[in-house]
Amino acid sequence: MDAMKGQLKVYSAPAEAAANPDYAVRVRLADGEWQELFTYEVRVDMHHVRNSSMVTFDFEGVVEVEAVCRRGNPRHVEIRPKALGILPRIEGDRVLFRLDRPCKLSLEADGDRFHNLHVFANSMEQDAPRPEDSNVALIMPGTHKSADLVQRLGEGGDNGAEPADVLYFAPGFHRLEEGLLPIPSGKTVYLAGGAMVVGSLLCKHVEDVTIRGRGIIFLRDIEKTTYWRSVQIDFSRNIRVEDIISVDPPHYSIHLGQSEQVAIRNFKSFSTRGWCDGIDMMSCRDIHIDDVFLRTSDDCIAIYGSRGVFKGDTRTVTVRNSILWADVAHPINIGCHGDHEGEGDVIEDIHFDQIDILEHHEPQDGYWGCMSINVGDKNTVRNASFRNIRVEPFELGRPIDIRVLQNEKYNPHPGRAVRNIEFDTISFQGECSNPSVIEGYDETRTVDGVVFRNLRMNGQPVRTPDEGHFVIGRHVHHVVFEE
Repeated sequence: MDAMKGQLKVYSAPAEAAANPDYAVRVRLADGEWQELFTYEVRVDMHHVRNSSMVTFDFEGVVEVEAVCRRGNPRHVEIRPKALGILPRIEGDRVLFRLDRPCKLSLEADGDRFHNLHVFANSMEQDAPRPEDSNVALIMPGTHKSADLVQRLGEGGDNGAEPADVLYFAPGFHRLEEGLLPIPSGKTVYLAGGAMVVGSLLCKHVEDVTIRGRGIIFLRDIEKTTYWRSVQIDFSRNIRVEDIISVDPPHYSIHLGQSEQVAIRNFKSFSTRGWCDGIDMMSCRDIHIDDVFLRTSDDCIAIYGSRGVFKGDTRTVTVRNSILWADVAHPINIGCHGDHEGEGDVIEDIHFDQIDILEHHEPQDGYWGCMSINVGDKNTVRNASFRNIRVEPFELGRPIDIRVLQNEKYNPHPGRAVRNIEFDTISFQGECSNPSVIEGYDETRTVDGVVFRNLRMNGQPVRTPDEGHFVIGRHVHHVVFEE
């Protein structure tokens, strides 16, 4: 194909995949032929679960997307994040727009955020394994025993005598009979575009593992009591998770426990059940999250110290270029759990940059905060930054919540301290009657050193706590607002 004309790749869906009839979606290269996309049904929210829509494709160059609204002719259509600057064209029941770069977006007709269309427009896949490669074990659709799959990795690849490095799930519907696939060190699990896998991928006491591909981990029909996660990474190092989509796990989408050197990129997830966070980490180091989309029914990203069998501090976490949509609870939550039986933990060097927050809805005021540092369990949170954060209008909560506290449900002891927190170039649009809060616990458990630089509320600069609708409570020192 002529590179000047771009590239476009679409994927067929397995017959078992549930479709949502709300939208009929097509995509084409500029002036090219239309190609139909399968519109997956993805459930959203928790208190009132509804059926939303999702499409995915890969491209390079410029493409035009057409979405036919089968629920009726829309009067108004908004594409979010608003920072994308995409203005759709409405022609009766058709909505058309162009993309000239990869992005993740929500198309919302007449303000409906729950029957919306999610569009994941990926870059073209690079260096993907091929089924015919000598180091690849090709797995065709069906029901698989985990032991058999692990054995395939220990044997020669399908086209070579050397042990296979890649477990390749071909397009189609796959079910892991035992529910969990333990991945050995040094191996890659690849979910091809059009593959759906019912089961959890487990990295435990391993290193040098990659999980990637344009396929889907699908856990919607799994019972909550099993507490499966789409991807679980425990006591492991040098792990990569790239490109896959997680649909409705009964617990976290990605769980990180006492692991280090983990990179998560272009990951997308949806959840609808309680405690179904997006990406949670306990006692981890060197975690790098880039270009993810998390629409969750609990915290999108939670950063803790010790919890359960996972022991130790959490250090050096970066989250960049991402979209967070919390239908329930916090988009960002830091500091709740730690070593309350010992001296607590240190959670430090935590950095968020270029983040769009599309929703925050939490009925309980003890769990408010788009950006929340709620420190319990004798923890100290220090040296954290939030830069280039865009908060769009949300349903219920508050923009910022920084507190040393004792959550009676989760914390046997209060936290210890919050130190050196920086907010730089933060914008909030919308109405919110609940003030942001900064508060310590007592004279020895304080918040000290919070800087707000270029904070804007509905386009207006915030130079004082009153202008930003902040409540500065007791046991707080050195809070500064700068333009």
